[in-house]
This record gives sequence, structure tokens and C-alpha cells, in this order.
Amino acid sequence: MNTQKVPKPPSGTVPWDKEFAQGVLSDMLRIRRMEERAAELYGQQKIRGFLHLYIGEEAVAAGAMRALETEDNVVATYREHGHALLRGIAMDSIMAEMYGKQQGCSRGRGGSMHLFNRAARFFGGNAIVGGGLPLAVGLALADKLSARQALSACFFGEGAMAEGAFHESANLAALWHLPVLFCCENNLYAMGTALARSESQTDLCLKAASYGMATMLVDGMDVVAVVEAVSRAAQQVRKGDGPVFVELQTYRFRAHSMFDPELYRDKHEVEEWKTRGPLHTFTARLKIEGKLTEEEFLAIDTAVQSEVEAAVAFAEAGTWEPVEDLLRDVVAPEGAA
Repeated sequence: MNTQKVPKPPSGTVPWDKEFAQGVLSDMLRIRRMEERAAELYGQQKIRGFLHLYIGEEAVAAGAMRALETEDNVVATYREHGHALLRGIAMDSIMAEMYGKQQGCSRGRGGSMHLFNRAARFFGGNAIVGGGLPLAVGLALADKLSARQALSACFFGEGAMAEGAFHESANLAALWHLPVLFCCENNLYAMGTALARSESQTDLCLKAASYGMATMLVDGMDVVAVVEAVSRAAQQVRKGDGPVFVELQTYRFRAHSMFDPELYRDKHEVEEWKTRGPLHTFTARLKIEGKLTEEEFLAIDTAVQSEVEAAVAFAEAGTWEPVEDLLRDVVAPEGAA
């Protein structure tokens, strides 16, 4: 069992006006409340299969999505509910997908790990560790060849950096000066193995820099730091200088998945990291600065809870895909060219 050193909680001035700051807080609350409800529904067997929760890591998605433009491409991992939600995919559609209903964003065929929405330019949800990295490079190459002004943001965990797909993707992105924003969500344990036990080089920025790309190290529990750093990184990518790698040091408060007995880290460590939780530390900072009252917090939370319950009702009322449609998009129709 491993124990990681816990840094001090995020602090400092929030350099945003009240409206923007409360909007970011709402973003994080929407992720947290949706996933807390999803965990309950999983226990009731309403959601089946795999379920990987983002609880504790909300500042990364909330901050990074604020730095992206609508024309950008986004590729994520199997822990992608928050990214999908803040990218603009309706919570109704996400919840229905987790239920496996055909009203879901992937028509119920993908489930929790394979959220997808072409209109939002959200290209998964990928179940394979590192599987989204080559996709992001391919999207960026297509954009560059067609002179389309956009970047491809790829989210992945530190465990993916031990995969060949990362090295191949980083090499090609740097070699071809592709507009890729590599966002590494370093939660220290990959699936269940501490970083030092799985990778000989634990300085992830150094590893990425070996491919000749710029790197940034960010406190992923501080949503202010995430917005500022990812905004700078995105601006640098848009200049056409090639890819940028951002390491976002974060921590998940729940197990890797609902099947994980979580025997690889000390419970006391988890409780210590909760003192750095992005929701309560950011809320406290806003209250100190007079940008949030307890009544305003409760009003935001109530609105979020209503959205969550509406999404659950939508999923409950959804329908299963007819058996006769199961081969749709799997087998080409007879006579098709």
C-alpha cells in the first residue's frame, strides 16, 4: 500500500468577476451531483457494466473546458462524464446513455465509457488506456491538412504515458507540428498502481519534453490554476508552434471503478486529499472574497439537483433499442456499395 505526500489546499485570489466564478462553481457541482447520483443508480442496478467516477477531479474538466473553443475537438478517457457534460452534451443524454437507453448520446450502445457527440465535437469516451491519443493526432492532422483552425484536446491519465500509443502520438504531433493539446490527468495511481511502481521516469513533463514539445505543470485541484494554464497552453497551440503538454496533478476520491476494492492506497491519505477538494476550497475562496453567499451556493446546488433528477427521469422513461435494430451500423445493408 502506498502513501503520497499531500500538498497544501489551493488558496489565493480568484481573478474573476462574480458571474464567471459562480458559473465555474456550477460546472463543478453539475459534475459532482450527476456522478453521486450515478453511483446510487449503479447500486440499484439501474446503471450496469463499468462506471468510473470523476469525483475529486472536477477542477480539471471545469477549468480546461473553459479554455477551449466550440470548433476544437475533444477526446477523453473512460472517466469522461464531466468532460462530456461541460462540452455541451445534455445531462439527459448522458444519463440515458449510462442506462443503455436509445435516447442516449450513443444510442445506448456505448454506455458510461463511450459517450460521443459529433455536433459537440466530442469524440469519446475511449475504454482502452491511451486509445484516444492517436485519435487526437489524427483529428489534428486532418484539421491541419484542410486548413481548419482548431486544436485537438486529448485527456488521458498518467498510466497512459507508459503505453506505446503515447510515445507514438507525441512523436508524430511534435514532428509534424500538429495542433494537439495533451492534457494528462495525473491522479497518481492509474488504475491501481502508484506512478513510481509503473514508470521509471516519474517526471511526466520531462518525459513529454523529450519529444521537443512545450510543457506545463499545474495544480489540477485548483480550478483557477487550470483555467489560466490551459488557456495559455491552448493559445500557444493555436499559434501553430506545435503541440503542448499539460500535466494536471489531481486526485480521485473514489475507487478506480465500482469493481475496485481499493487496496492500494491508505484511507487516511484519501481523507487528507479531500481537504484539497476543488469544490469546497473554491467555494471557501469565493465566500472570503464576497463573490458567493451561502444562500447563493444553496440556490446553485438546488438548480443542479433539479437538473440531475430531471435527467434521471428522462433516462427512466427512455426505451430500449429494438432487437431488430441491433445489427444497425454493424453489418452493411445488402447491396450497399
